[in-house]
Amino acid sequence: MKNTRILALVSTCMMILALLVSGCGSSPAAEKSSSSSASNAADKEFIIACDAKYAPFSMEIDGKYKGIDVELLDAIAKVEGFKYQLKPMDFSGIIPGIVSGQLDGAIAGMNITEERAKSVDFSDGYISSGSAIVVSKTNTTIKTIEDIQGKTVAVKKGTTGSTFAEDNKDKYKLNVTYYDDSPSMMMAVANGAADFLIEDYPVISYQIKIGEQDKLRVAVDAINTPPQYGFAVKKGGNAELLKKFNEGLAKIKADGTYDKIVKQYL
Repeated sequence: MKNTRILALVSTCMMILALLVSGCGSSPAAEKSSSSSASNAADKEFIIACDAKYAPFSMEIDGKYKGIDVELLDAIAKVEGFKYQLKPMDFSGIIPGIVSGQLDGAIAGMNITEERAKSVDFSDGYISSGSAIVVSKTNTTIKTIEDIQGKTVAVKKGTTGSTFAEDNKDKYKLNVTYYDDSPSMMMAVANGAADFLIEDYPVISYQIKIGEQDKLRVAVDAINTPPQYGFAVKKGGNAELLKKFNEGLAKIKADGTYDKIVKQYL
């Protein structure tokens, strides 16, 4: 009888203990796992490309990258609270890098076009930029777009300038020559290897203004309706980053940071 009572008491105690344990919520291990997941999300670092040689939007000065694109990105990242690694590279490799998933995004003076929008998703436009016809200072034959007939044009691979040249090659009987970066095609025109180049107006006007391209002049300010530059991410693949960029852009425009950055260069 005594043993029976003891067994009954032990059984009752075990049931009470089980109820107490089940009411205590998630285990420390589960809480730790949840905390770790949140921490990993907060610590995510995006890989974002810029054009390695595209003043005044991105340029290396004393070992650090500066310019409109670089500084706008940094300001947006700060107000939106995300981390990123800046990856300067040739413009021609940027869209392939986004499409392949090697890059999370890019801010690289990239015009928003229907063709590019087939491969990437764009943010709201963050600045407008028309394409200009640029010649050597000694060139007096090109004054209007009609004067490019039969001339040799220098363009950078993968740009709207190269698209214009290709689309109008037959119309103007152009000889199109390709370069990997802006400095190379500018040198080609300055040295007489090409008659003119096509470059975004803010870029070339800035470089002529500061004396870096004092052998060149702008012959035609704009050959098209000025398009908008956009921040780009993989098509359908990074809505989170795109949302952060758009919201951050709106915030820095509202608080005056945007105007402060742009006015340093344009």
